Amino acid sequence: MPKVLPISALVPTRNRTNPLARTLHSLAQQSVQPVEMIVVDGSNDDSTQRLCESEILGLVTQINYHRAIEIGAATQRNQAMSLASQDVIWLMDDDILLEPECLARLWAALHSDPQIGGVNAMIVNQRYLPPGRISRLLFHFLHGRLEQSYAGKCIGPALNLLPEDDPNLPEVVPVEWLNSTCTLYRREALPQPLFPAHFTGYSLMEDVTLSLLVRKQWKLANARTARIFHDSQPGDHKSNAAVLAKMDLVNRHYVMTKILERKQLEDYLKLAVLQLFGVVASLTSVKGWLSLPAVVGGKLAAIFQIISSEYKTS
Repeated sequence: MPKVLPISALVPTRNRTNPLARTLHSLAQQSVQPVEMIVVDGSNDDSTQRLCESEILGLVTQINYHRAIEIGAATQRNQAMSLASQDVIWLMDDDILLEPECLARLWAALHSDPQIGGVNAMIVNQRYLPPGRISRLLFHFLHGRLEQSYAGKCIGPALNLLPEDDPNLPEVVPVEWLNSTCTLYRREALPQPLFPAHFTGYSLMEDVTLSLLVRKQWKLANARTARIFHDSQPGDHKSNAAVLAKMDLVNRHYVMTKILERKQLEDYLKLAVLQLFGVVASLTSVKGWLSLPAVVGGKLAAIFQIISSEYKTS
């Protein structure tokens, strides 16, 4: 029988019954499990509800199912947080596969230091790669200095880089930001609400915002041996190049100015260079060229929104 830990797992989902089922079955294989999981569902049918109400062999976690009041990753997590009862909060995606002892190692990492406010798992299929010559020049420009490794850092205008999966590193590695794919937080470290109203829909960069807010008073870490496979699923929010291009710039600008409080001309120059680099880098593929008009249109719409917002608040 798995041991139950005082954890509230928060899972936003929408039309992903099969991936969520795989996630729940992988959780059922863990030696420790959360006492409760709060699923906030924005699906078009009741298949996810039926899954949550079914019996899964080995799963001792109590699943509390709720319909989403508003659709969106951040807003659904905010709704789930309002229903959580435990002092440790587990932010989970609905499409992850937990490797053996993942949660036990996350729990141990969180409690290895009372100053650690949050820890995340290592995503085995999304890894940090050392930058090439051009990327290293870019990182140097954005960061203002050279680093031997940029793994786990958030540099310049909120460019967040993945942690490094190196067996020579300790099991608990300090980092500067955390994703929301598979992360444990102390409840006392979290802001209320979890995510600002700024983040809607796909909510790109909401995880960076949350973890940077926590980091102002707490340490953050990657539990390197707590491992997951991110079985990332397609979705409408990922297929609209214009919407993604706009959201990337608008939300990165929000994090840069509101969270990191970087508002100098130099910071805006770095943001512009980062955006231009992203557009140029995408042109190495046919898909990138085909989506270029939509991407440029999205960036221009983002600039207009940012200017309009700044004008209203001035």
